[in-house]
Amino acid sequence: MWMNSGQPADSYYEVRPEYTDDVPKTRFKIKAGRTLSVRRWQAAFSSEGYLDIGPTLSRIRRGGIHPSIRGEVWEFLLGCFSPKSTFEEREQLRQQRRVKYAQWKEECRQMDAHVGSGTIITAPIITDDGEPIKDPLVLMQAVPSANLLDDVGASEGSDEETQIHITDKKIIQWKLTLHQIGLDVLRTDRTLVFYEKQSNLAKLWDILAVYAWIDKDVGYCQGMSDLCSPMIMLLQDEADAFWCFERLMRRLRGNFKCTDKSVGVENQLQSLASITQLLDPKLHQHLEKLGGGDYIFAFRMFMVLFRREFSFGDSLYLWEMMWALEYDPGIFLVYEEQVLSSDRNGGTREKIKSIRQFGKYERENLRNGSKGSEPPLPISVFLVASVLKEKSNKLLQEAKGLDDIVKILNDITGNLDAKKACSGAMKLHKKYLRKSKGA
Repeated sequence: MWMNSGQPADSYYEVRPEYTDDVPKTRFKIKAGRTLSVRRWQAAFSSEGYLDIGPTLSRIRRGGIHPSIRGEVWEFLLGCFSPKSTFEEREQLRQQRRVKYAQWKEECRQMDAHVGSGTIITAPIITDDGEPIKDPLVLMQAVPSANLLDDVGASEGSDEETQIHITDKKIIQWKLTLHQIGLDVLRTDRTLVFYEKQSNLAKLWDILAVYAWIDKDVGYCQGMSDLCSPMIMLLQDEADAFWCFERLMRRLRGNFKCTDKSVGVENQLQSLASITQLLDPKLHQHLEKLGGGDYIFAFRMFMVLFRREFSFGDSLYLWEMMWALEYDPGIFLVYEEQVLSSDRNGGTREKIKSIRQFGKYERENLRNGSKGSEPPLPISVFLVASVLKEKSNKLLQEAKGLDDIVKILNDITGNLDAKKACSGAMKLHKKYLRKSKGA
């Protein structure tokens, strides 16, 4: 239902009464003529189901997406579906993906009976060498909700499973992460009424557990629950939410890939340092002098895409504007090829005839960016750079150490405007392209 112009969208993401004073107020407002409405969204499709993506991206950039259709629009923005597909083709693909997710989930359930049972593991159930942990207190902690202890089937399956010594290293590694996923799930968006329901917590845990199994290079890392949580809320079907999260991780999984020598997000931190050094050398020099030249203070912004700096509703508004600006209509084909080949890094891009089908940020990269093999920097790097630019004077005048830098940046929580942040990022991006060309 279309709401009045300028009305806040808080009712869609209700906050628990005891937390109303602790969470930032949502700035995003549904505005007639600016926000992508249900009517505009439906009118963007042809009779066969082809989506006119160009005007849709422009509308999202101007005023975001109405919360009632957010999930289905995100499926296009994240590359779950191609705008050049028909209604029938998308329905077939959706059903195929639901079957695939069910197969993966069953595979995981065979390894651990908690998967799909409505329970959440919050304590280790296996040792590093594959021995089951049989401590009764630990086993009880595997089911945090007392009313779920009546689920005899789940309890019996879990108990039987703990008797097996596991030798497969991949299974051991996966099972070792399950309790960490559970602990993170219980902490994720706990201020929202939505997560008062155990079934919603279990759905989030199941999706993350399945993802940790299928993406063995990355597995599970802290921060993923913050990225997955909105998908659970926006897409009713668990499999649909999983695939939306899986597509988001295609963009972000590099941040979570770790080796003995480095953390994946370091690449973006280094890019942020290069941008700041070029566009604001005085600030960069000051940060280096204070021991912040590695820009580790921006780690959280990259890992969870500003979830901590914005209210829940505003973070979703920011995300969809970012994705609309970065949109590449050829990404669907890339992702589908990766699924078929089980390679989450490769893929062939489809040749797109009209540049109008690309997001504004991506169009700038196509016109002015590097012609080499290096992919363009994500807009998130310029978003963080725009935050630093906005706080540049304060950082230069008041920051005397790393603790001061962190404190000043923490003060932005709830005080940032998502649309202005994206606008600032676009301006810095243009300036960066111009200066780096002349360098």
